[in-house]
Amino acid sequence: MSTSTPPYDGHRLRELAGELIVNIRELAQAGWTPATSSNFSRRLDDRHAAITVSGRDKGRLKEDDIMVVDFDGAAVGSDHRPSAETLLHTQLYRRFAEVGCILHTHSPNQTVASRLFAGAGRIRIEGYELLKAFAGNATHEAAIDIPVLPNSQHMPTLAAQVDALLDAQPMWGYLIDGHGLYAWGRDMAEARRHLEAFDFLLHCELELRRLGARAGM
Repeated sequence: MSTSTPPYDGHRLRELAGELIVNIRELAQAGWTPATSSNFSRRLDDRHAAITVSGRDKGRLKEDDIMVVDFDGAAVGSDHRPSAETLLHTQLYRRFAEVGCILHTHSPNQTVASRLFAGAGRIRIEGYELLKAFAGNATHEAAIDIPVLPNSQHMPTLAAQVDALLDAQPMWGYLIDGHGLYAWGRDMAEARRHLEAFDFLLHCELELRRLGARAGM
């Protein structure tokens, strides 16, 4: 670690690291972060984000497992390597001043749905009461599309595809084929609400298809 004064508030970083660790541990206990997968971040200020270090067991994080990156995705004051998908976090912080937290998980519901709907490129969700969980949506009489993007190891390509979607429609999250879900919000509470709502709705859609297939047998 550098001994020079960091260009961010160290006390704020410790607060956010503690919040991230507690919430990530709960998501790990739910089975949503298998095999060191997933990544999580919080806006630190208007130029920096706190994000999980790459390759760490998300159920056993310590304060040193949370590092700082700038909005170009470069590590700040650390020799640790941030998540390979850091650019997918920083593009949202750069674009939306109101986004304060981004959560990326790999639950079975998310991963299976991403494979099932990859060909369509989206999942249409409508008529559910839980649509009210998404910020700004006050009615169940609505329909939202959850985009499903092709998986890629080239983050600039994925980031460009996300930007194009953000230009075209309101979004609270998206899926990557064979991968998992990104969800975000103004703070941890809102991002968790969006993440959990997405997972519940995906579970419902998968269950409806399972029951429909069984009824047709």
